[in-house]
Parts: sequence; structure tokens; C-alpha cells
Amino acid sequence: MNATMMSVNPFGENMYILWDEASHEAVVIDPGMMREGEREMVTKFIDEHQLNVKHVLLTHLHVDHITGARWLADKTGADVCGSALDNPLGQELPDQVAHFRINIEVEPLTVDRNLSEGDTLPLGDEIIQVLHVPGHSPGGLAFYVPQSNLLFSGDTIFNGSIGRTDLWGGDFAQLINSIREKILPLPDETIIASGHGPTTTVADEKRCNPFL
Repeated sequence: MNATMMSVNPFGENMYILWDEASHEAVVIDPGMMREGEREMVTKFIDEHQLNVKHVLLTHLHVDHITGARWLADKTGADVCGSALDNPLGQELPDQVAHFRINIEVEPLTVDRNLSEGDTLPLGDEIIQVLHVPGHSPGGLAFYVPQSNLLFSGDTIFNGSIGRTDLWGGDFAQLINSIREKILPLPDETIIASGHGPTTTVADEKRCNPFL
């Protein structure tokens, strides 16, 4: 499994491209591109590596993680996958843009495929497992690749911090419960690739995260 991170948009959001070396099949997690230059960067990378993007995976439907989702799906023929519990956020995407005073034009986003706890997605010889981790948003998802010891956590947990819960649908107690029940039980060596900031590991967050 190959994984590349690109930081995009004014929020410094981490989008990830995962691909299988043999088949060139790929998924893109949280494409939050807002500018033409960011879209060109992603297109260039996909073309240079001759990737066949099968899925656009959304950890949650906040504005900084989804503004490039439909564009990328249309460009590559991929489907947009996320939680049905976050569908209201997708429908309110223009309102989210207005709230943060972002000077872009967007349409409401409807996912093509609803993902839930326990769903799996194949990528080459590996499997991406879907975890439901509500708290930052009602439909928050994390994507776990056990063979590569990788967890893509969205805004659920960060290096030394956790996701904010004062946005649409946030719930602090629910977020802490999601982290304790779904993320901390993973192997200590699991690398956590979050929606913002640097990577960390499950072991480091158990030991150092002040919120836990």
C-alpha cells in the first residue's frame, strides 16, 4: 500500500491518496481542494502515477474535507462514499462555505454510497475497514488498513489533541467514547494519519494525549 498526503485549502486539511502498486487502483480520502492550483496538483499526481481512482472516501462532511469530492469523482469516475448520518451536512455545504466566509461557489453534496461500521473496501491485496467514530460529527468515519498499520482518522483525533465538538453535530462525550472504544484498542504501532497536522501513533496518544 502506498500513501501520499497533500495539505490543501486555507484550513491546512490533509487529504490522502492510497494506491496499490500492482493494480494502480486508488482511493482518495477527504479531497478538500478549493482552488484550481490544488485541483491541478491532484490531477497531475494521479496522471503521473497512472492511478485508477475507485472511491472518494469522506471521514465526515465538514466543508474543509469535501469541497473537491464531487469534482474529483466526476473527473475520475469514482464514487463518493461517506456516512448517511452526515448527509445533512453535505446538503448544507453552501451554508458552511458562507459561515466561514470562503469565496468559492459550491453545490450541496450527496454521497453516492453510504458506509457504516464494519464495511470493507478492497484495495489491491489489502482491505480498508470502516469504523464509525461519531463525536466530531454524527457520521464521523475512520478508515483502518490493518496490513499497513494505518488509520485515517479524519478530525476525530490528532497528534496530542482531539477534534473540536462545537461545530455542526458535535458531541464531546461521544467523541471521547469513540476514541476509547474504536481507536485506542488498535495495535500500539498503528500510525494515525489525521485530518490536520502531523501523524502520530496509538501508543503515543495513549501515553501523551492530555484529553485521554
